Amino acid sequence: MASRLVLTLLALSACFLLILPIHSLTCKSQTFSKNRLYSNCTDLTGFNAFLHYTHNASNSSLSIAFTAVPAKPDGWISWAINPNSDGMIGAQSLIAFKSNGSVTVKPYNLTSYGYINETNLSFQVWDMSAEATATTMTIFATVKVPEKAGKVNQVWQVGPSVTNGVPDKHLMSKENLEAKGALELVSSASASAPASSSPDKAGECGIRTRNLSFYFGFVVALLWSIM
Repeated sequence: MASRLVLTLLALSACFLLILPIHSLTCKSQTFSKNRLYSNCTDLTGFNAFLHYTHNASNSSLSIAFTAVPAKPDGWISWAINPNSDGMIGAQSLIAFKSNGSVTVKPYNLTSYGYINETNLSFQVWDMSAEATATTMTIFATVKVPEKAGKVNQVWQVGPSVTNGVPDKHLMSKENLEAKGALELVSSASASAPASSSPDKAGECGIRTRNLSFYFGFVVALLWSIM
């Protein structure tokens, strides 16, 4: 009986360990290299994607840090602004991928669903860089936005592979097709995009994480008492 209980508790512990990292990752829990700080953050829909941003109205610029999990380890991530619509066609995109052992980010004007070419964007972009962890990639950049703009159309995406330095097509799943929304250029400490989690939702994730940590500690203590 005791051995069966031990096995059950061990199984529960393994489940908690698998769940914990998923719930702990929210935009509010992230930090960046070089002490980069942003005024706002939002948990985007799909791809474990997050956007940190600061809108500087004095020079009509938007500084961003976009983090997502590529579709596959050798895949790519993308964040874009579409000046004319809310879809992919016409999106002015920054795409990050691994190249020669490091992570690079390049600009693309997405004019079709087919082959894409690296090109200058329709607006200014500077301070582009990218970095990667074991599972995620992050794009850093500052872009010029229209003066007195209240919002911009953002599109985010991930893909499975890169061929000869060119990102390959992404899937056309529901998750991929819904990866878009309006980004409010606010100056408050939190912001959201359509179909994305609100700051309150991110806070709930943090609460659940603390609860899971408590349960895991309880299971470990109980196992020690039995053994």
